[in-house]
Amino acid sequence: MSLKVAIQMDHVSTISIAGDTSFAMALEAQARGHALWHYTPDRLSMANGKVIAWAERLTVRDVKGDHFTLGEPERLDLSTMDVVLLRQDPPFDMNYITTTHILERIHPRTLVVNDPAWVRNSPEKIFVTEFADLMPETLITRDPREVDDFRRQHGDIIVKPLYGNGGAGIFHLREGDRNLASLLEMFMQAFREPFIVQRYLSEVRGGDKRILLIEGEPVGAINRVPAEHDSRSNMHVGGKAEPSELTNREHEICARIGPSLRERGFTLVGIDVIGGWLTEINVTSPTGVREVKRFGGPDIAALFWDAVEARRAAA
Repeated sequence: MSLKVAIQMDHVSTISIAGDTSFAMALEAQARGHALWHYTPDRLSMANGKVIAWAERLTVRDVKGDHFTLGEPERLDLSTMDVVLLRQDPPFDMNYITTTHILERIHPRTLVVNDPAWVRNSPEKIFVTEFADLMPETLITRDPREVDDFRRQHGDIIVKPLYGNGGAGIFHLREGDRNLASLLEMFMQAFREPFIVQRYLSEVRGGDKRILLIEGEPVGAINRVPAEHDSRSNMHVGGKAEPSELTNREHEICARIGPSLRERGFTLVGIDVIGGWLTEINVTSPTGVREVKRFGGPDIAALFWDAVEARRAAA
């Protein structure tokens, strides 16, 4: 099966190929003989009911500093593609939401992965609250009184943007920290939406596990250990990846959420687990595929394309 694949992503020139999952997907697709096009979200349009993008043919190489070649831009009718990969990084803002509305016009005739309507309706820090019993205590609010009451109950807390990513804007406030009021003022000026507050999990010092699921089934994991000077484990901000296996508790979490992932048509999902507590369900552009393979785990990019090809064959 040879597919025509368009990848909507941050510009390929900006990525770090050592850990970029979109790049791993492109490498595997190319190895299977699929034809690749590349475009950024600002090149997506809807004209007279057609979904179009100014895209370039893409060739990739696993060579640092020389990892891609782009052809000449062409005005591409995305309904002529077999697959569109929705892979740009958040923030999950109105621009991101608008792209899901546009791509919904061609899905599922053109298979958009992950399903754009369910990506839009499943924000990563809100979708997870459907499994509240698997999570640490969590508050979503803009009301400082609620935050004060939450901290009195739980002591150390984490405050972070509701639609952020990559560890940006995450604060660990210890019980009694006098910076809370100032931090909340800053958040209310910076963000129009509520923010999220969670009970701090001290187990994060031992790592924040990223578990990857294909079609709702766990296929690999890495543990991300925060740097000594930081409370965040995201690899974007200095977290260190190490190999990891799933615990019984983590298998239980995956079994609980798997049916919901399949119902929403999510092919690739990454969940975050700290000390046996589910903290996020990442559906926009989950990462970790290259790290899992590097540590001797399965080739999740290959499993991903197996699933996509099966979907296209069944269409």
